[in-house]
Amino acid sequence: SVTGVGLEITYDGGSGKDVVVLTPAPGGPAEKAGARAGDVIVTVDGTAVKGLSLYDVSDLLQGEADSQVEVVLHAPGAPSNTRTLQLTRQKVTINPVTFTTCSNVAAAALPPGAAKQQLGYVRLATFNSNTTAAAQQAFTELSKQGVAGLVLDIRNNGGGLFPAGVNVARMLVDRGDLVLIADSQGIRDIYSADGNSIDSATPLVVLVNRGTASASEVLAGALKDSKRGLIAGERTFGKGLIQTVVDLSDGSGVAVTVARYQTPAGVDINKIGVSPDVQLDPEVLPTDLEGVCRVLGSDAAPRLFG
Repeated sequence: SVTGVGLEITYDGGSGKDVVVLTPAPGGPAEKAGARAGDVIVTVDGTAVKGLSLYDVSDLLQGEADSQVEVVLHAPGAPSNTRTLQLTRQKVTINPVTFTTCSNVAAAALPPGAAKQQLGYVRLATFNSNTTAAAQQAFTELSKQGVAGLVLDIRNNGGGLFPAGVNVARMLVDRGDLVLIADSQGIRDIYSADGNSIDSATPLVVLVNRGTASASEVLAGALKDSKRGLIAGERTFGKGLIQTVVDLSDGSGVAVTVARYQTPAGVDINKIGVSPDVQLDPEVLPTDLEGVCRVLGSDAAPRLFG
């Protein structure tokens, strides 16, 4: 948890050093006010942030609980169309895994030939020290129920602990490579499935958007290249670098890129991302459990399984 507005930020990757929203924390002040992944932050309380370090911008965004902060931002590619968010800082706690069973799902959203009108929905908000155990519980319970399909939602999941992403992939893939790690000399390490999956057969669709980054992209790439499930949404963020921090004598440090993540097919994630199999408006489904089931059971249910 952290006291602030609930924004994970990064640079846009261009030479201009724009600060962009990687992902808004679900239920946080910024998401409730309309901040979206990819938005460019212009000012925080009147201070222009372009060119500032991410740490300086974070300091501007964080503060005492219940204090106010003004954030001006614009959508990607629309610098003249700014909007101002008046936000109240609060303690933001992220629950890494939530899940439910949606019943009476519309036929359009079901896998072809489904015998049941039930889908299991699992949302992974981040990869932290609690994600593995919570995801294991979710997939185990849904597997026991025998749902017709699984919807794994990693929209706006900016990553986190790489091992947790690999562990989740191993819950869904029984055999084969999951991620390659390559340095300047070529592939130096391979992470593979261990044959102890929880559910490697139930039809699966993975929801992604441009806020899906890092360990989330590793997971999406593993599931796509292994043919375990369909990727639905829009191209992911493209954050696939592995870095180490070298401490300097004056107390500062240098972050050095030492390797890159690649999907099992050898695709370099960095600045490329994972492309979807099914193009889907990332806003077509909400992220709260009740809202997801409501849409999946309505005439507005999207076609998820191709």
